[in-house]
Amino acid sequence: MMITVQDFTGVYAEQPFMQKLSTTAETSKDVRWLDCTKIVGTDCYCDDDAIKEINELIDNAETCGKSECSIENRGNSTNVSTIHFFDNGNYHYMSKLWTDRVQEPFTLIVFDHHPDMQPPRFGGILSCGGWVKEVLDHNKFIQNVVIIGVKDELVETVREELSQSGEANILEKVTFIKKSELSTLSSFVSRLSSQHSLYISIDKDALSPTYAATNWDQGSLTLDALKDCITALTKGRKILGIDICGERAHDFEGNEQHTVQEADSLNSELNRELVDFLKKIRLLK
Repeated sequence: MMITVQDFTGVYAEQPFMQKLSTTAETSKDVRWLDCTKIVGTDCYCDDDAIKEINELIDNAETCGKSECSIENRGNSTNVSTIHFFDNGNYHYMSKLWTDRVQEPFTLIVFDHHPDMQPPRFGGILSCGGWVKEVLDHNKFIQNVVIIGVKDELVETVREELSQSGEANILEKVTFIKKSELSTLSSFVSRLSSQHSLYISIDKDALSPTYAATNWDQGSLTLDALKDCITALTKGRKILGIDICGERAHDFEGNEQHTVQEADSLNSELNRELVDFLKKIRLLK
């Protein structure tokens, strides 16, 4: 199982588990650590120059030891199958860049408290708030999108915005499991009959603050419900990759729920638990 960590803000430096991955990346072909902290034009919005630089960094990443290396090339679905960590929710657009590399029909499963389907506001620039729509607009392999845990009122906002922009038809490919409908999640998953491979993208802000400390307002999904859903989704289906974001903001100073130290400890443990869980169910090989 390959793990790729993209560090944009340095927040992983305060997480023991992620620092263990950083150390492992120095000698193991199974973990790679990509330093993205010096790439400009990436916070919330990702401009064309930044996209090019990020893709080049991925393309040129060594995935093994000094004597030999394997490059993950764009357009190769086989090499997409990995876990990708990429910092806080401001960088969730990375799921668009990773799914750009898929070369077969797929269904996108998104766990997120926000729909991330806003029409572009700045000349079509890729953003954390609109990346799902970008996938639907430009990825010829995307068949359907399922967004789980989204705030109820934001679903109506997206529908209104897309209607006003004349793009409401795009919603024909989208299924929302709203926050108020999470009690029916297991029933929905059991009815999901996708003929396509799945790509899973997790923003931890879909989870209750009991399980994660993120840089956006959070939902009410439990960690057990997330695990149960992923377990059910993997049965009999090919999983192309799984993305994980939703760390605390790099300038987080604490709030009524968590101190900085508590947030880092909580997120470190969650990341460890997710990796152990995915290894246990042998999701990615």
